[in-house]
Amino acid sequence: MSATQDPYAATLRDLASLMVAVSGESVTLVKRSAPEQAMKIKKSGEWEIYLEFLKLLFNLADRLSAHYIPLKDQPLFMDGLVDAVTQQLKNVLAPALGPDTDEMEVVLAIGQTVGQSRERYERFKFLATEDSKQKDEYFKAFGETIAHLLGARDNGMVISSATLCGSTVIPVMTSLLESAASGTAQGQTAAAPAAPAMEGKIGNEIKLISVMSTVQGEEIETRWGLHPRFRQDLKPDQAQELNQLMNRIAQILGTRYASVAFSPKWAAWHQQAGNA
Repeated sequence: MSATQDPYAATLRDLASLMVAVSGESVTLVKRSAPEQAMKIKKSGEWEIYLEFLKLLFNLADRLSAHYIPLKDQPLFMDGLVDAVTQQLKNVLAPALGPDTDEMEVVLAIGQTVGQSRERYERFKFLATEDSKQKDEYFKAFGETIAHLLGARDNGMVISSATLCGSTVIPVMTSLLESAASGTAQGQTAAAPAAPAMEGKIGNEIKLISVMSTVQGEEIETRWGLHPRFRQDLKPDQAQELNQLMNRIAQILGTRYASVAFSPKWAAWHQQAGNA
């Protein structure tokens, strides 16, 4: 099926763009969580972290697409996503790749990434759209892998940052897939009336800002993060104002979280990470 005939072509492009952008932004965020280790890591190490984020995102896309893409179409949809991410990554890397560079290396890297994604993350059984113990363990395992690759094993801040970056992409992927499913259904039913505009739907579902507090022994660290797409849309003065407001909010929420986490009732939380 050609790209022009593929009803999911636009969705695949959007998903690929999202995955490539989020992976790149996430590498920057986790490095900021451990500046000493970040200064020592080589470009090859950053590439490994980047690919690990792609592994997670491919796995999440596979889990979520099962809810919106017909079963008979899903294998082709995921194959299309692999191709779209590969092409998107080639475009992003083009300025850094010389004219004599063999782009097949990118193709092979993405192919290996998809295979390793299945091996590493399919053992966790959960619904990506619902909170559960298995989902928490899934993201914890992912965060610990990122920390290990960064040379900051057991670093709570790195694990929290990686978890935050990975989890915030779920609502965005869900919205893209919902739109794809809706558009396909309308296209297959010519006599069906046009669906009314769902004003505000995407804004209500995408998590633009997240705040996370991490408990390590007797210390609590509270950090906040922005969705990469949102960050790119902000002007410098807007970003500065938002930083000031969010730093204040993080301080307030962190103080409140500390008072709860260290109370006798919640003593068991001391070795866990949670959302403030």
